[in-house]
Amino acid sequence: MKLHNLHPNDGSTHATKRLGRGTSSGHGKTSGKGHKGQNARSGGGVRAVFEGGQLPLYRRLPKRGFTNARFKTEYAVINMTDLNRFEDGAAITPELLKEMGLVKNQLSGIKVLGNGTLEKKVNVKAHKFSAKAVEQIEKLGGKAEVI
Repeated sequence: MKLHNLHPNDGSTHATKRLGRGTSSGHGKTSGKGHKGQNARSGGGVRAVFEGGQLPLYRRLPKRGFTNARFKTEYAVINMTDLNRFEDGAAITPELLKEMGLVKNQLSGIKVLGNGTLEKKVNVKAHKFSAKAVEQIEKLGGKAEVI
């Protein structure tokens, strides 16, 4: 098989509609847009969810209850494997993590998770720790300090 032998399967490609090319093509004059009206105008048409003026679905459905989405606390997450970058006995702070590029935004604080394995003794200061993370840090003789 060579590139010059390749061609699309039969029926998989279609000729493009050549609009506005005389009357014999069937796509001339108004170019398939009918006569006048919003859809015949340039830039015309309605948005995708428009229902012809009927009360739209998103307004018909009941909106109930309280959502905490605006007020939820979201933590910047860091894993055990990320802490292996630091030398033995290092004091790791949120400022140091941001400086090294391990955390972009602090958000509501930094949470240390126990994913991966820690190989060095480090002292970590963060806003939250998972139980597994604390266990791993203290097993190697480090300290997990909540800010």
